[in-house]
Amino acid sequence: MGAKLDGNSFNTTKEDKKNPNKSSTEIIPKNQHQLVFTFEKRKGKPVTLVGRFNISEDKKKDVLKLLKKKLACGGAINEEWLELQGDVKEKIKTILESDGWKFRK
Repeated sequence: MGAKLDGNSFNTTKEDKKNPNKSSTEIIPKNQHQLVFTFEKRKGKPVTLVGRFNISEDKKKDVLKLLKKKLACGGAINEEWLELQGDVKEKIKTILESDGWKFRK
């Protein structure tokens, strides 16, 4: 199937056949990111998602802490996405652009 059983050591990790070159741990500088926004309503409350951060967990926590402090709202990290409470897209964009982040146009 997907496991390699050659030789004395056995690699039982499964290969991703749809995206063989997918590497979610690749770290790129913040001026090369192409961040995007999504907006959801969860139980009637607005949630803004900013995403595809390909940086270390510590840096994600620092960015989230900065946004939560400036916007006075709650938030969380969900894989490569930052989730912030409320419809705060424009405020997030101004804060992160002043910090050096790039957005998809």
